[in-house]
Parts: sequence; C-alpha cells; structure tokens
Amino acid sequence: MNYTLNQLQIFLKIAQTLSVTKAAEELHLTQPAVSIQLKKFQDQFDIPLTEVVGRKIYITDFGKEIAQSVESILEQVGTINYKTHSYKGQLTGRLKLSTVSTSMYVMPYFLSPFMKQHKHVELVMDVTNRSNVIRSLEQNAVDFSLVSIMPSAPQVEKLDLLDNNLFLIGDGKEKFKKAPYSKQILKELPLIFREKGSGTRQVMENFIERSHLSILPKMELTSNEAVKQSELQSGHLQIIPVVGLPIKSIWRLIWLKGKKHSPVASAFLEFVRKEKNEIIAKYFPFEGQ
Repeated sequence: MNYTLNQLQIFLKIAQTLSVTKAAEELHLTQPAVSIQLKKFQDQFDIPLTEVVGRKIYITDFGKEIAQSVESILEQVGTINYKTHSYKGQLTGRLKLSTVSTSMYVMPYFLSPFMKQHKHVELVMDVTNRSNVIRSLEQNAVDFSLVSIMPSAPQVEKLDLLDNNLFLIGDGKEKFKKAPYSKQILKELPLIFREKGSGTRQVMENFIERSHLSILPKMELTSNEAVKQSELQSGHLQIIPVVGLPIKSIWRLIWLKGKKHSPVASAFLEFVRKEKNEIIAKYFPFEGQ
C-alpha cells in the first residue's frame, strides 16, 4: 500500500458526496484530477471501492468500511497537526459556519482578519438559504450560523453583530417621490421574490400579510445577488420610500445552547466579541451598533 493523504481525502469526499463532480467542487480541484486520484487509490485494492450504475457512482460495502477507516486516519492526522501547531503556540483546526446568502455582504469582514491572524485555521463555510442553515445547526454540523431571523427551534445562544434593515428597492429609470408611499404601492409594482425558505422572503411575506395585501410574485430568484443583477439590468438601484419600511432586524451569530466549542471556535467567538465594534465602525459606519 502506498496511498497518499491526498488520495484519502479525495476518496472520503467522494464517499460523502456520492459524486466525483461535487467532491471536486468541495475540494477545489478539477474533476479529471479527482478521477485520476480515485483510480490510483482503487488500484491498490483487489476489491472494488466504488461501482458506477448508469451515470451514478455508488460506494461498495467494502468501500464504506474503507471510508470509515479513512475518516479515522484523517482525524488522527488532524490531531497531529493540531498538537504540532499548538506546541508552537499556533491556533489550528477547522472553523465550521453556515450562513444565509445575504451574509456575503457581512460575514467576510468578521472572518478575514481572524483568518489572517490564524493562518493554520481551515474555514469550512456553507452559504445557503435559511432552511438549510437552521438544519445544519440542528444537526450540530457547524460551530456557528449567521442569521437575521432567530429560529424557533432549536434552543440557541446568540451574539448580536449589527442592524439589518430591509428596504423596497427598484430600478433607477422610474422617478419616485421622496415622501413615503402607502403600502398599496406594493400591489402596483412587479415584485421580485426570493425563493421559498429564504429568510428575506419570510420577512417580506410577513410584512405583506400584516399589511393585509394580496400580492403574487412576478419572479422568484434564488439569491439576493441574482435579484440585484436582475434590477441592475434595467438601470441603477434606488430606495423607494414606503410607510412601515425599512423592516428592522439584526444580524446574529448563533450556536446551539450548551455547545462545547473547539479551541478554534472559542477563539473566533472571543475575536468577534472583542473586535466587532471596531469592524462595524470601519465597514458599516451607518449601521446601528
């Protein structure tokens, strides 16, 4: 046997995702590179690790047992690396986060300086919709999640970061008056909605329901960036003043109540608590603290 750590990591990722393509994406490798390393790993065994039926890859029973051993090996390697860097006074390990897609305008400002300070920390961040974020938290698959709407379950602890104000935004071609419009304007404008499961959409629908308005979306898009790009195609964006807007919420870092944080997670939480006011003042000067 002469397999490499790279081959072990690739095979484990394939076993977890059941896809060479997804494994390549998550490992930031090309699909051919992953396929080559999988073949080299397989060539060291007389028993098949995988089988392909149609265009789908499956892990054999033998492959599943090997995957379990590989996971244990990689955990031990991680422990060795952790002890080595700890001995030299360096923080190491994984920081696992799940965040809603709109947090791409917020989270990097809190993550970047921390990651620069601790170059041996590996960041694993899933950017998805609110439903998946809460699911990852419930399954204890992440250290922290970033949300603007608190979940009803499970029980969590939180750290408030900064205000998140939601406005009605339109393209720049049409001229709107500066005085606030009544909520009835929402019935007159062709609205673009986020997809179901999005926190932005949930807040929007709650506002519409409280206002006793009957509105159907003209279009559904799966990210705020897609919504923004759709609007930008028709001109510059502008805020349309409406009575009752903006809807005010707060970006919060949350974690399972009673969770025992790893050294990396504890260090990140302490960093955010200590540095958040300075980060907000520097990058979000118009947001409340």
